[in-house]
Amino acid sequence: MRLLRTIIITLLIISILFPFLPLMVWSFSHRWYFPTLMPTEWSWRAWSYIFSDSSHVLSAIMYSTIIALSVTFLSILIGLPAGRALGLHQFWGKDFIKLLVLTPTIVPTLAVALGIHGLFIRYGLADTLLGVILVHLIPVLPYMILVLASVANYDLAYEEQARSLGANPLQVFYYITLPTIFPGLMVGSFFAFIISWSQYVITLLIGGGQVVTLPILLFTFANSGDNPLTAALSLIFIAPAILFILFTSHYLSGHESMWGGLGKL
Repeated sequence: MRLLRTIIITLLIISILFPFLPLMVWSFSHRWYFPTLMPTEWSWRAWSYIFSDSSHVLSAIMYSTIIALSVTFLSILIGLPAGRALGLHQFWGKDFIKLLVLTPTIVPTLAVALGIHGLFIRYGLADTLLGVILVHLIPVLPYMILVLASVANYDLAYEEQARSLGANPLQVFYYITLPTIFPGLMVGSFFAFIISWSQYVITLLIGGGQVVTLPILLFTFANSGDNPLTAALSLIFIAPAILFILFTSHYLSGHESMWGGLGKL
């Protein structure tokens, strides 16, 4: 059984990584013309240029990371109470609230960004890092709220039992609520990070070219026609998505969703 599981996992990893093999070859190529199957000349030029100061890739990675982490943190602060309310409580207009939460995924992102851009110009948020962070919350929050709402639907008797044993609200959250929703919280966080990391249109519109993230730089390289540089930058761009798949495959298995916090009170 263990051998079968190892084979399945190995095949899954190969199936995930195999499509990126041509990008890896392109990134080290110098001359590669049709119909040759492999490059006739190899070079480190693309990677050397990407990690040089003149490419601005490192600053773009820094901007993308700061924005994605900030958006993830803010989406947790907003999505946790909202998801808890939707998952644990019944109230009038709940279905309408869920529809409102899903609205950003229905309305075209460009239309939303154009509408918000005018407000951001008025309040001085256009062409700023803060403005980009705030606008990234629009496509991120629906996923965070709905993921947390799906895992927050648990028996509140566990929290009541902890309070009856003398636990304060912080202890109840740390030992009971957090272990229960942790798998969903991790999945929602990875979704939030990846969605923010990959935004191009709203970043370009709200950032106004002043906030240069990795997707913006990637499109610039792609339009230049330099395939090795584009391939190398694409590999950097998709690296978080691969990590996302590896981490979420663990938490989606459900092994972390245990009630062991009760024994620690």
